[in-house]
Amino acid sequence: MLRKTDSNNPADWISFAESDLEGVALLAERGLSYELCRSKLAEILEKVIKAELIRLGWFLVKTHDLERLADELDSLKSDLLPQIKPLCTRLAEAYFADRYPGFDSLPPDWPALRAQAQAVAALLLTVKGRIT
Repeated sequence: MLRKTDSNNPADWISFAESDLEGVALLAERGLSYELCRSKLAEILEKVIKAELIRLGWFLVKTHDLERLADELDSLKSDLLPQIKPLCTRLAEAYFADRYPGFDSLPPDWPALRAQAQAVAALLLTVKGRIT
């Protein structure tokens, strides 16, 4: 049976983020598709942030701008901002630069990406624990 998801339900954002994170973890473990992993990790972080924001009473705004979402967390006084802000700074450009041509491409830094994925996974678990 199909289940209808709700963009105003933080648990649905977490569910999508968990599924995406499984794929990124597998690819990163094997050292495959660096640009895909980075841009997808930025997208996962976006979903985790939106889950936290919605949990705090935020009205959903359709944006992919991680810096803007971090500012929203700051305005709502989220205690997760110190963990989220550095990730936003590092991954903000990845959402676009790693998905489309026309940007400078750096060599893959798998250790940094794996560390960022672990940090995003920890945030995901924290937000999930606050929801359920």
